[in-house]
Amino acid sequence: MSKLEIKHPEKAAHTGAYSAGVLVGDLLFVSGQGPLDLATGEVRHGTIEEETLLTLSHIQTIVEAAGGTIDDIVKCTVHLEDIREFDRYDAAYGSFFRGIRPARTTVQSVLSDGIKIEIDAIARISSPNVQPSDL
Repeated sequence: MSKLEIKHPEKAAHTGAYSAGVLVGDLLFVSGQGPLDLATGEVRHGTIEEETLLTLSHIQTIVEAAGGTIDDIVKCTVHLEDIREFDRYDAAYGSFFRGIRPARTTVQSVLSDGIKIEIDAIARISSPNVQPSDL
């Protein structure tokens, strides 16, 4: 089974030595995403709610680039800069998903560039729309 790189279709500036997503069969592994301005790669600082929703929208775009939807996400790992903001982050996170929410782990972590949140995800995409010739 081959691995396919999934790029964020709107991200102009690359910010590190990693793939935004890697598709293996019907499983998509999305790298940690944060609240970045996609045109510049700069952090878009905001409230925990704003940073959470922006970060989740980046994940959604990567999942959609592979042919999935937000409902295909089965697991998220969330790193919060300040665990005391858990309730506010949780409310924003919960408002983003419809239906069955993904399994989730949330931990407090030291994050770079003053961001409040980083999220990675795993999605099971039943009909990926990416083929090796598309890359």
